[in-house]
Amino acid sequence: MSDDETQLKLQVANIRPQEAGRGFARLGAAAFSALGIREGDVLDVVGKRHTGAVAMRAYAEDEGLNIIRLDGLQRVNAGATSGDHVEVRKAELRPATKVVLAPAQKNVRLQGSGEALQRTFLHRPMITGDVVSTSVHQRTSSRETGDLIGGMLNLPAYGLQEIRLIVVSAQPRGIVQMTQETVVELRQQFEEPKEARRADVTYDDIGGLGSSVEQVREMVELPLRHPELFQRLGIDPPKGVLLYGPPGTGKTLLARAVANETEAHFFHIAGPEIMGSRYGESEDRLRQVFQEASQNAPSIIFIDEIDSIAPKREQVTGEVERRIVAQLLTLMDGLEPRQNIVVIGATNRRDAIDEALRRPGRFDREIVIGVPDQSGRREVLAIHTRGMPLAGDIDLDEIARTTYGFVGADLGALAREAAMDALRRALPDFNLRDGIPPDVLERLSVSQDDFLSAMKRIQPSALREIMIQAPDVRWSDIGGLDDAQMRLREGVELPLRSPQSFKRIGIRPAKGFLLFGPPGTGKTLLAKAVAREAEANFVATKSSDLLSKWYGESEQQVSRLFERARQVAPTVIFIDEIDSLAPTRGGGLGEPSVTERVVNTLLAEMDGLEDMQGIVVMAATNRPNLLDPALLRPGRFDELVYVPVPDGRGRRKILGIHTLKMPLADDVDLDKLGEQTERFTGADLEDLSRRAGLIALRESLEANSVTAAHFAKALLEVRASVTPEVEREYEEMLRTLRQEKPQSLQIGFVPRRQDMER
Repeated sequence: MSDDETQLKLQVANIRPQEAGRGFARLGAAAFSALGIREGDVLDVVGKRHTGAVAMRAYAEDEGLNIIRLDGLQRVNAGATSGDHVEVRKAELRPATKVVLAPAQKNVRLQGSGEALQRTFLHRPMITGDVVSTSVHQRTSSRETGDLIGGMLNLPAYGLQEIRLIVVSAQPRGIVQMTQETVVELRQQFEEPKEARRADVTYDDIGGLGSSVEQVREMVELPLRHPELFQRLGIDPPKGVLLYGPPGTGKTLLARAVANETEAHFFHIAGPEIMGSRYGESEDRLRQVFQEASQNAPSIIFIDEIDSIAPKREQVTGEVERRIVAQLLTLMDGLEPRQNIVVIGATNRRDAIDEALRRPGRFDREIVIGVPDQSGRREVLAIHTRGMPLAGDIDLDEIARTTYGFVGADLGALAREAAMDALRRALPDFNLRDGIPPDVLERLSVSQDDFLSAMKRIQPSALREIMIQAPDVRWSDIGGLDDAQMRLREGVELPLRSPQSFKRIGIRPAKGFLLFGPPGTGKTLLAKAVAREAEANFVATKSSDLLSKWYGESEQQVSRLFERARQVAPTVIFIDEIDSLAPTRGGGLGEPSVTERVVNTLLAEMDGLEDMQGIVVMAATNRPNLLDPALLRPGRFDELVYVPVPDGRGRRKILGIHTLKMPLADDVDLDKLGEQTERFTGADLEDLSRRAGLIALRESLEANSVTAAHFAKALLEVRASVTPEVEREYEEMLRTLRQEKPQSLQIGFVPRRQDMER
C-alpha cells in the first residue's frame, strides 16, 4: 500500500442474520466518501489477517456511527470479533486464475465439479485461508443490492443446504475475484489450513435469543478478551454462567459461538463422559479437564446437562454423584480470578442443580434462554433457510406467526422436513443411478406448501408434555354469543396483542376469565377462538391431567403447568370443568384434602409472588356455585362471563355455520328452524344438522341435498338439553354473582359443613 492510500479504522459490529454469508460490509456515507468508493466496490478489511468484502451502504440507524458491519465468517476471516477495531481500505483486486476449495469441516465429504461453485461465487472476493459459504439468498432487503450484486444472487443451491468451504489456495496472491474464466478445483475432504481457523459456529448462526446473547457476551467474552478492564476496576471477573431454558432453544450453540468468537479454547463436558468405573476416576477426569483448560487459557469449559452430574446431594443415593458435586465445587472455587477461564453450564432443569453451585463466585449469573417469540422465530427461520433455494411464494413471516411454541431445534427440523418434501417431489424427474442432472438441481426449490406440509409432522417441543395446540377456531365460527365475544376480545385479545396500551393507561389486564353457563353453549369454543385471534399459545388441560394419586404430585403438576406457560408466553391456559379441580374448601367430610391443596396452589400461582406477564387463565364450568369463593375475587378470575343459551338470531347464525358445507335444498328455511329450536344450545343445533344429513343418507347413499323434511324428522329425534327450570337457575346464578359478594355463593348454593354434619 502506498503512503497516500486512504485507510480508516472502524469498529466491528454484527450484520443482520438474513445477510450472513453474502460477503457484504455495511459502512456509513462518511466512510464511502473518505475511502472514495461506491457500492459494490471491494474492500480490504484488516484485523489479524486480511479478507475481502463487498461495500454496501449502512443501515439507516447506523448513519453517523464509526462502525463496519460484518457477518460471522468475515469476522473470522479478518481475525476480529465484535467490538474490535479493523483497518479498512479499498482493495487492489485482481481476477482469479485458479481457486482451490475444500470443506471447512472435517466430517463433510463433497463430490462434484467446481462448475456450480464457480456460478455461486461469481464476482465474490476471496483470499487464501478464507472460509466462504454457499448460502443462497433469493430475496434481498433492498433493491439496490439486487441491482449491484445480481450475479451473486438468485443462484442455484449447491445441494439443499449451506456448505462452508475453505479457500485452500487462490492465484494470484492477495485478494482476488472469481470470474467465468477462473478454474475452480473442489477437494473432497477437509484439508488442514496453514492458520488455525474457527468458523463452524458464529453469532450469525444464532437467532431469536434477544438480549440473552448480549448478556452472555458481557459475562464471558469481555473477561476473556479484556481482563485488564476488571483489573483496572479492582474486581474479579465472573467465573461461571448458567444457561437454562427448555430443550432445543440454543444453549449449546450459544456456548460454541462464544468460544469461536472469543478465539478461546473450548472444552466440552458431558455427564456420561466423566463417569468412571473405578473409585475416584470420575473426579480425576474432571480435574484433568480443568487442568488442561488452565494450561491453554483463555479457555471456556462447557458443561452440558449439568444437572446430570451435579444434582442436589441430599436427593441422590449414590456416593459417586456427591463426590462429583464436591469436586466441581472445589475446582470452581480453585479457579484464580486472573486465570482467564470461564465455566458455562447448561440445563433445562435449573431447580435440580445443587444449591451450592448457584451462588456468586461459582455460577455468577443465571441467564434464561427462552422460547423465541414471533420475531425471534423469523430470525431462526432466516438462518435455517439461508442455504435453501426458496420458491417465490415463500412467506417466512406467516410461517413464523403460525409456529406457536416452536424452539430453534423445532424450526431447524421444520426446514429440513420441508426440504425433504421438495426433494421427494423432484425424485420422479431423475434416476439416482445415472446421477443428478445439473438442470434438475437448478430447478429444485422449496415452496410454501412444503413448509405447511412439514408443519403437520413437527410438534413444538417447548410444551410437548402438556399438549400445546394452535387452535383453528375463529370468531366467525361462533354464533349467538356476541356479548361474551366482546368481553373476551376486550379482556384477552387486546392485552396480549397490545400490552403497551395498558401500560400507557396505567392499569393491569385481567388475569383470569371464568366462562359459565349451561352445557353445550360453546364455552370451550370461545376459549379456542380467543387464543387463535390473539395469536397466543393455547394450553388445554383437564382436572384428570392435574390430579394424581401420589401425595404432593397434583400441586406440582399445577405449578409445572404455569411454569411452562411462562416459558412460551403469550399463553392462554384453559382449564375445562374447573369445578372438579377447585371445589369449595372445607366441605370434604373426611375425604383426602387433595383438591384443597390444589386450590391453594392455584390461588398462589394466579395471585402469588411470580409474575403472570403474558398469561391469561380461562376456565369453564356449568356449576359455578361449587367453585371456591377465593377464586372468584378480582386479581384471580377478574371477569365472570355468562355464556347463555342463544336467542333466535343467534340460533339462526349457528345453523348457518353448521350448514355452511351442507348442500341444502331450496325449501330449507333456516330462519324458521331458528324459531322452532327454542332453548337449543350450540351443541344441540350441531346435532340437529348432523342428524338431518344422516337421515338424508339413510334414505339414499346417493343423496346430494338435505331437505326441510329431513330437518323436520331430525327435530323429532333431537330435544333441547336446557329446560326452563335450568335456564331460570342459571339466570339466578348470574344475578347472584353480579349483585352479591362471592362469599354468598357458599350460603346460597353449597350446604355449610355444620349443616351437613347435623
